[in-house]
Amino acid sequence: MIGLFFMGLGISLITRSYLGTSPISSVPYVLCLIFPITFGGFAFLLGLLFLVMEILILGKDFPKKQLLQLFVGVLLGVFIDVGMYLSAFVNPEFFAAKIVTLLLGCIVLALGVYLEISANSFLYPADAIVKVIAQKSGKKFGTTKILFDSTLCCVAGLISLSAFGTIKGLGEGTVISALLVGYIITGISTIFLQFSSGKELLHSDH
Repeated sequence: MIGLFFMGLGISLITRSYLGTSPISSVPYVLCLIFPITFGGFAFLLGLLFLVMEILILGKDFPKKQLLQLFVGVLLGVFIDVGMYLSAFVNPEFFAAKIVTLLLGCIVLALGVYLEISANSFLYPADAIVKVIAQKSGKKFGTTKILFDSTLCCVAGLISLSAFGTIKGLGEGTVISALLVGYIITGISTIFLQFSSGKELLHSDH
């Protein structure tokens, strides 16, 4: 729950930087500019699509209990809309302030994803599909997420061009977060592992 809240808030902060939304939410954000459905509503619908993809990739190996990812999708959709409401006062005018907002959003989003993954329970389908692809390909989660997020950006760009004839909802912030969030997740993971190792050593000394 905490991880999902941070994810929703991080996505909102990145969007509020006005440098482009985050890759994981790029498609839902562009779609909400076209259709009268909320940002979070489209995030849930996209999550549903990713859940179907998981089932297709894993086939009989797909754990039935993972269907509960649907509820995770609902929660993240709600937290995105709540995050947009809570961050409504964030309106950076200068480029430096926009960059700070963007970086803060990337850190909060990465922390949320890390907590969600570490809980080892039910993931948001967009993260679960990345985990499945990473396991099937033998690649690291952070590396796979960078490639996955970049693909989402391309799809969002194509939708925007088709609907508006120009790029909306995407920008340098989208590219930065696409490249940065995966590495921040890896960094947070390393920090937590070192912290856990330090605690174990401390307890063993006692």
